Amino acid sequence: MTETTRRDEIAAGLAEVEASIAEACRAAGRAREELTLIAVSKTYPASDVRLLAALGVTDVGENRDQEASAKVRECAGLDLTWHFIGQLQTNKARSVVGYADVVHSVDRPRLVTALSQEAVRAGREITCLVQVALDGDPGRGGARPADVAALAEALAAAPGVRLGGVMAVAPLGEEPGRAFARLREIAQVMRDAHPGADVISAGMSGDMSEAIANGATHLRVGTALLGRRKPLVR
Repeated sequence: MTETTRRDEIAAGLAEVEASIAEACRAAGRAREELTLIAVSKTYPASDVRLLAALGVTDVGENRDQEASAKVRECAGLDLTWHFIGQLQTNKARSVVGYADVVHSVDRPRLVTALSQEAVRAGREITCLVQVALDGDPGRGGARPADVAALAEALAAAPGVRLGGVMAVAPLGEEPGRAFARLREIAQVMRDAHPGADVISAGMSGDMSEAIANGATHLRVGTALLGRRKPLVR
């Protein structure tokens, strides 16, 4: 596939996604400017990220450190905002802090400590979101709703990190609107205690509309933008 053909494919995907966002915003009585579109580029090559950047998409999400760190190097100079959205081991905190502007998957106190220490060491400030396990099962990532307030307090008090808000994935088998309504309630409680924590990272290719209807500020979209995932080819 030529670069021009791939650019046309991505441009078409972006136009469809933007049309869906605009329709959902109209239905929810919201402004498009309230939402940040994060292109989830896992398994896609850095060349796709460069094409997205040329089309005006400047927020990029990755969920594996090894792939992300290489892609960040390949896309140096594009003035992108990098979001780390996958499960994060504490021993990867140093690497992730080196390039990520936002970490969406903070779900335990040890990770707060690790990110804080590495951010201070690197002289950076990283925005962190508390990932919420909306099904109450932290086995697949995320903190139990009952543990969110304590994690928020830990992030708010730690140097080198900034509490940004919450992130969640709609549980399998549950109507996304119901799940995101619960997330909105959790986000409001956090915002009452920490007024600057106004990010709600929710909604992917299949449930963007439900997320927008329930106050999402950041959408994490891969397939609808870039097509069905294939093995990464450099």
